[in-house]
Amino acid sequence: MIENLNGATWNNLIATLPDPHLLQTWEWAQVKTRYGWILMPQIWRDDGGKPVAAAMVLKRTIPIRGFAKRMNVLYLPKGPLMDWENATLRIRVLDDLQALARQQGSIFIKIDPDVVLGRGIPGSKGAVDDGNGHDVLFELKQRGWLFSTDQIQFRNTVMIDLSMPEGKILARMKQKSRYNVRLASKKGIKVRVGTVDDLPMLYRMYAETSLRDGFVIRDEDYYYLVWKDFMENSYPHAEPLIAVVNGEQVAALFLFRFAKRAYYLHGMSRAEHREKMPNYLLQWEAIKRAKAAGCSVYDLWGAPDRFDEEDKMWGVFRFKDGFGGEVIQTLGAWDYPSNPFLYKLYTKTLPHVNNIMRAMGKSRTRHSIDAASSEVMGV
Repeated sequence: MIENLNGATWNNLIATLPDPHLLQTWEWAQVKTRYGWILMPQIWRDDGGKPVAAAMVLKRTIPIRGFAKRMNVLYLPKGPLMDWENATLRIRVLDDLQALARQQGSIFIKIDPDVVLGRGIPGSKGAVDDGNGHDVLFELKQRGWLFSTDQIQFRNTVMIDLSMPEGKILARMKQKSRYNVRLASKKGIKVRVGTVDDLPMLYRMYAETSLRDGFVIRDEDYYYLVWKDFMENSYPHAEPLIAVVNGEQVAALFLFRFAKRAYYLHGMSRAEHREKMPNYLLQWEAIKRAKAAGCSVYDLWGAPDRFDEEDKMWGVFRFKDGFGGEVIQTLGAWDYPSNPFLYKLYTKTLPHVNNIMRAMGKSRTRHSIDAASSEVMGV
């Protein structure tokens, strides 16, 4: 199933499949190769040679103390891509992925496709379950797949329909969000498209945001790599939108685009001028730019696992929900433990490793901000 491919060929191929995703693109995979992952692109074709499914499989070696043999894990970020309602194709692809994990001697293989389980906030008026999604859920359990304790991507998100006229999109926003969009303009907020020269400033702002809001980010080099590569690429593409007031940069976001879908991956802001609501105007500009670029949907990238005020993402969700999008609930990540013993060992150790990495990440972020401040001050 592995073929000789290049970026354009791969991206054009997956764009023809249902729900093609940014994290399955060639460019995203190339970023991962800089961090120790090996690419294993997989393609499934029908009897006529037409591609009917695909997956950018990432492989990474995991050293385990006491084992001479080098172990590995396989991961398909937001894959595999296919028509998940086609039961025959689903069986074929899952059979092959399980066989691949065994053939590679992997500890496990992880998938987290955008298979929809429901739409709308569970329990709210208008919320509906997706029967096919629950069929897939049942089938995975029957096959021995396990709901992963390591949910790398968000399980749920908020999607804004961009097929409507701008006026209707604005009208579907909640009244407060619509008011804040207009307030930001009245308060003098302007939005400009950033350049590569803005990246150091944007990372510092992102680092400040992570420390203030209590989430962990990666090192500076990682974001430079992702942002620069996608900014300089035409398809898929990324652009930073920067909110400015009186010449001061106060907030920003990165808008990614691929296959008629736009993504809000990274958002950042300073503590100053928050009362001027720059983030609301940024999102409205992102919506307009995504629509103008031909996108049909805008993925706000992340919603709570539990839709109540105790969830750590509730505040962020309330902000996103104000823009009139639809909550989409998906399967989340599932693991097939091709080596059950090592899988238990791995999942038992992983939480401790993650806690250490989070602590190191916060320390590294704080250090990078302090270093940048010292450089500015000439210390």
